[in-house]
Amino acid sequence: MRMGILGGTFDPIHYGHLLAAESCREALQLNQVRFIPAAASPHKPDQRSADGHARADMIQLAIAGCPEFVVDRRELRRPAPSWTIDTLQSLHSEFPQAELFLLLGADSLKDFLTWKEPLEISRLATLAVCNRPGSPPPAPELTVAWVGPEIAARVVHVDIPGIQLSATELRQRARMGQSLRFRTPRAVEAFLTEHKLYRPPSGNT
Repeated sequence: MRMGILGGTFDPIHYGHLLAAESCREALQLNQVRFIPAAASPHKPDQRSADGHARADMIQLAIAGCPEFVVDRRELRRPAPSWTIDTLQSLHSEFPQAELFLLLGADSLKDFLTWKEPLEISRLATLAVCNRPGSPPPAPELTVAWVGPEIAARVVHVDIPGIQLSATELRQRARMGQSLRFRTPRAVEAFLTEHKLYRPPSGNT
């Protein structure tokens, strides 16, 4: 079992997340990609998120019909903040025979040494680093400069197509009542509308 782990707030999930997950699944021959929404990201302490289970429900809607994609709610069942090392240790205990791949963006790799127990993370999982849309992967010497030689040896790069989308943009558009069509799956768009997520309280702008 080759298992990809894609964590984040997914606030909300969009086609950029899905394309990155599928690109990694194909390039790394992953049997499964687990989407793991954070209860609260330690890297975004000031960001207010939609309810964690609502975010997980939106992921479930987005990946419907893709059996290789799974929603994993373990971080929502733990006290916040959500530490990657705790999640990897939990997955390693549950799936001891699985080869784990932590999927992350180049920006996250640049800050990786600020994470909790970065060396142990790299020992539990290969770091599958996706380039920023429209930019090449970081050069090997830059990777070493960011994380050091021991962790750099556990890094593989995955080239993903350029698609300029962000959850921040989607939240802003939802807040203003603008269209989210072709930015997130239709089922997610309908969920956002039905539950009035990201909309200001009635009477406010």
